[in-house]
Amino acid sequence: MALTELPSTRSYASVNVGDEIPALEIPLTRTLIVATAIATRDYQVVHHDPTVAAERGSKDIIMNILTSNAFVGRLVTDWAGPNSFLRSVKVRLGAPNYPGDTMTMTGAVTAKDDSSRTVTVAVKGSNSLGDHVNATVEVVLP
Repeated sequence: MALTELPSTRSYASVNVGDEIPALEIPLTRTLIVATAIATRDYQVVHHDPTVAAERGSKDIIMNILTSNAFVGRLVTDWAGPNSFLRSVKVRLGAPNYPGDTMTMTGAVTAKDDSSRTVTVAVKGSNSLGDHVNATVEVVLP
C-alpha cells in the first residue's frame, strides 16, 4: 500500500457473524521483542536479557503483554479501517512468544449489537508452542 492510501473503512452493515479476519503473521525477532518492550517503557530484564531470562526459568527473552495487546488491536483495526473505534479489549496470555518463532494472528466476528453498531471479534495469536494470546475485542463501526 502506498503511503497516500488509507485502508477502506468497513461498515457495520457489511459485517456478519462468522466473518473471518485475514490472518496476520508476525515474525518474532529479537529486535521486535526488545524494541517493543523499550517503546512501552517495560524495562523488565526478561524482555531484553537472555541470561537473566534463563535464570528465571525461561528459555529466552519473552514478548511483553503490551506488545501482545497492540498486535490484537492492529489485527482488528487493519480489518475494520481508520473510522472504527475499539470500545473494549480483553486479553488473556498463554504460551510465551520467543525470538525465532512466528505468531499468527486470526480473528472472527462472534456478535453484532445493532443499537451501538458494535461488533465483537474473537482474536487468537498462536506460535509453535500453542496459543500466545486469546482476546475479545468490541469495535464500533460506522
